[in-house]
Order: sequence, then C-alpha cells, then structure tokens
Amino acid sequence: MPKLNRNNNLQPFEGPKSRFSELCFAISVFFQFLKGFRYLHFEGPSISIFGSARFGEDDVYYQKAREIGFRVAKAGFNVVTGGGPGVMEAASRGAKEAGGHTIGINIELPFEQKVNPYLDIWVNIKYFFIRKVLLFKYSVGFIIMPGGLGTLDEFFEVFTLVQCEKIPKFPIVLFGSEYWSKLIEQLQIMEAHQTISAEDHDIYLITDSYDEAIAFLLNRIDQNKIDGKKFKRKWWLAERLKKSGPLS
Repeated sequence: MPKLNRNNNLQPFEGPKSRFSELCFAISVFFQFLKGFRYLHFEGPSISIFGSARFGEDDVYYQKAREIGFRVAKAGFNVVTGGGPGVMEAASRGAKEAGGHTIGINIELPFEQKVNPYLDIWVNIKYFFIRKVLLFKYSVGFIIMPGGLGTLDEFFEVFTLVQCEKIPKFPIVLFGSEYWSKLIEQLQIMEAHQTISAEDHDIYLITDSYDEAIAFLLNRIDQNKIDGKKFKRKWWLAERLKKSGPLS
C-alpha cells in the first residue's frame, strides 16, 4: 500500500487517529460549515446547476448550460454552482448575462478546479461532503447537466434526499436525454427489481427543452413553497453586506 502524504486531505479518512487529531478534524469541519452558513445566510431563493468541469467553451453542453443559467436567472432565481470551470462557468456566465446573481461553492482540489470569473460571491470549501450540504441547503430546485462522477454523486444524493423526504420535493431536472439515457435505463432496471418505486420517477424530469425544464422547476417549486424567516444582518456579528468576492 503506498504511503500517504500526511499533509493532504486524505488524513481524516485514514482510520482512527489520536483523540486530539479527531478533535481537530471535528473542529475543522465545524468551522467549514460555519463559514458557509455565515456567508450564504442572506442569499435569496436559488437553483443549483451541476455538471462537468471538463467542457470547454466550444462544447455543445457548455452552451446549453449557459442558456440554462440565463433562463434560471430570468426566472428570478440565484444560480448556484460548484464555482469551477466547464458547466459551472457556463451556467454562471449565462446568469450574469441575464443580470442575475451567481454563487459558487468551490472545492479545494490539486487539479482541475479553479474559481470561474462569473461569480458574484463564492466560498472555498475543503471537504466534498460539506460542499454538497451547502449546494443543497440554499436551493429550491436542481438542474443536472451532463457530467462525470461528481455530477452523478450530486444527482443521486439529492435524489435520495427527496425520495427519503429529508428535503422537500423540490424539482430535479436531468438535462440532455441522450447523455442520460443509460442512467434512466438503470433506474428502470432498479424499479423492475423493486429497489426503487415507480413513483420515484416522478421526482425528476429528463428533457432537452429549456422551456419544459423551467416550467417543471416553477411548477414544483410553487407546490413545495416553504415559509421561511428573513433575517437581518447584525452589525455586531460583522455581517456586513458584501457585494462580491470570496470568503476564504
């Protein structure tokens, strides 16, 4: 087994450590959550858009994500992404072109991931599981553009949360019917083996239509509206209005 670098992010997942090391990890997790909660606490209703970081500007899926971001912003929602390149950049770019507000939940990685230039605010997160909580917590709908393992992870997590009623039945749109066709076949196989229920297919929409995607989002969001408090910023907590930039 290769020796692991003691200075990297693998350390918390290498099994039991000393009590002091475990306490330090727990404190680190707490402050990562606190940073995200503090910074996103005052943001309005948002739609999270997921997808691959590897699509360039000339790729068809980049352009489709750009149009999706534009339409989500025009519908009156903030656009939340993972903050990086590819689909995330495209969706944020489209939202900015529509005059919308963009938020990035950026993950710290040694490769691929860097903050894109179309974000109004962003927060840098060390652990994937914290990042996912923040991507889900402030959103009332989810759009899954073509992507890789990370995108699948995000889709199945939010699908499970809705199925298990851990979050409201907010809409999930799988955009790109050809790209996701084999995934839908797998879900149908799971239904045939009774590992999921027939009604679970009602949780998501698979489509290639921008109009259909937005209509599905608006309809389901309206059905599952939650009355929430609006919080005022407290000067004594240093909750000043920040127009743009990162919270490191």
